Amino acid sequence: MSIQFSDLGINSALQEGLNDLKIATPTEIQEKVIPMVLNQKEDVVALAKTGTGKTAAFGLPLLQLIDVKNHAIQAIILAPTRELGQQISANLTSFAKYAPEVSIATICGGIPIKPQIERLKEATHIVVATPGRLADLVKREAIDIKKIKYFVLDEADEMVTALKEGLDHIIKEIPKARRTFLFTATLPGTLKQLIQNYMAPHVLHIKANMETLGHQGIDHKYVVVAPIEKLEVLLHFLNSKAGQRGIIFCKTKAAVNKLAKNLAINKFSSGAIHGSLTQGIRDRIMGQFRDGYLDILVATDLAARGIDVKELSYVVNYHLPDTYDAYVHRSGRTARAGASGLSLTIIQQEELQDIGDFEKALDIRFEMFKKADAKSIEENNGLIWANKIFKTKVNKTVSEDFKSQIKTIFHHLTKEELVDKIVSNYIATTKNTGSNAEGSKKKNRK
Repeated sequence: MSIQFSDLGINSALQEGLNDLKIATPTEIQEKVIPMVLNQKEDVVALAKTGTGKTAAFGLPLLQLIDVKNHAIQAIILAPTRELGQQISANLTSFAKYAPEVSIATICGGIPIKPQIERLKEATHIVVATPGRLADLVKREAIDIKKIKYFVLDEADEMVTALKEGLDHIIKEIPKARRTFLFTATLPGTLKQLIQNYMAPHVLHIKANMETLGHQGIDHKYVVVAPIEKLEVLLHFLNSKAGQRGIIFCKTKAAVNKLAKNLAINKFSSGAIHGSLTQGIRDRIMGQFRDGYLDILVATDLAARGIDVKELSYVVNYHLPDTYDAYVHRSGRTARAGASGLSLTIIQQEELQDIGDFEKALDIRFEMFKKADAKSIEENNGLIWANKIFKTKVNKTVSEDFKSQIKTIFHHLTKEELVDKIVSNYIATTKNTGSNAEGSKKKNRK
């Protein structure tokens, strides 16, 4: 018989919340972490891949350990992005549905600070925060974290690189006699240094779900393209995944904007997020993606942290990431909670040697993805063109007389004949355009 949450020591009120969420059986990381948090006194470092249930692993025992009679802040949970912070807070609230006396506040950047200051004047037991905003509130003396008992770092590997200044300031403010629980998918040198500097000498190390990425239901594939065909190959792939959902990763904000514009022009159901967008826009796009109104999200690495969307069929690395850790986080967006998924990397010929380096470093195997041939690309472009026509909004300002003249030209054609003529015209036009473009290239070469 499989282990239940009751076997791990989780109380009946929290079990009821889990039942409502249809969460019946603990994951490996939950089995290993929950008893240690509940029954031990040591700090914990948990190394686990994304999508394995880390929030419940620390969230359930934390909710149970809170002394609701004590109105002081007892736990701080740090996340690298507002999206992840909001997600953690929402999960904790759902877990604690039948333990409403536990008070949880979400304190993240990107929104006005005054309402958060007002919220902290109320009794609060758990604060979920991003480092920058929490450090700001500490400097303003709007929050007292000097008596906390529990300190959680989620996606810690991201915080020790991009958000280290705020993190350092917070760690100096919290008491040394605390328990720290650190969760990460990778363990870079900077994170090992933080563990050594800021955590207890005797730390409990836990590894769970750490089989190679290739054994987690993720198919790792690459396709080699020439720069001029990169977008068309991507569009062909996306059309082949119509009705499925995925994330496309770009290296820079400018690249995200450029690709998102191309997808919008070609009428793909897509949105984009990166750090330079206002928080309101990011929240709106993320909400649309989570709720299924958008099929495709184009994002930078940091902006995509905390995206826990079920049933993502694929991720595309439109640009190869700079680090192996980044690839782990990117590919981990798909194949979550036991599902399968595809991680496709689009590279140029000179990057082919990098694939071997990624294989060795991450102990995974990439397979070559069959690139669409010229005929398939041409037909796909035609389908995109047809879809753009289908989705074009009707221009209500066109005169009835003009429309009548157009209808007169076509009135004797059947629907099939009209489609044949339109497609033939499209092919002839694109071939002429292609020939002209090729001619221009030859002139330029001369």
